Amino acid sequence: MSAQAAEAHGYGYDPEEILSVLPEAHHASFMADYREAMVAAAHETWRYRELQQVLKRWHLRAIMYSRPGHDQRAEEARTGAGGPWLAADEVATPVPGLMLADALTPRQ
Repeated sequence: MSAQAAEAHGYGYDPEEILSVLPEAHHASFMADYREAMVAAAHETWRYRELQQVLKRWHLRAIMYSRPGHDQRAEEARTGAGGPWLAADEVATPVPGLMLADALTPRQ
């Protein structure tokens, strides 16, 4: 029996895995985004990468949302409590000249 290579790009991006980790309060939002991306990919195959990106984002969100204390920390960030905080347009990225706010802006 031979060992098979692990898929480096696919781990955790299974919709059922995402739903199993994601708190139930976020299931409807995930399913709406997932279905929209699936339909787009079914009609235009070049959109398959967008579907992969949707799954990747939700995989990361599921991990983040399921961590103990996430809701409290998110509320503190929204209200400015528990700071000090930096605005996203004040945070630099590893890419020279690219600020976090720009990196977080969805591409069209």
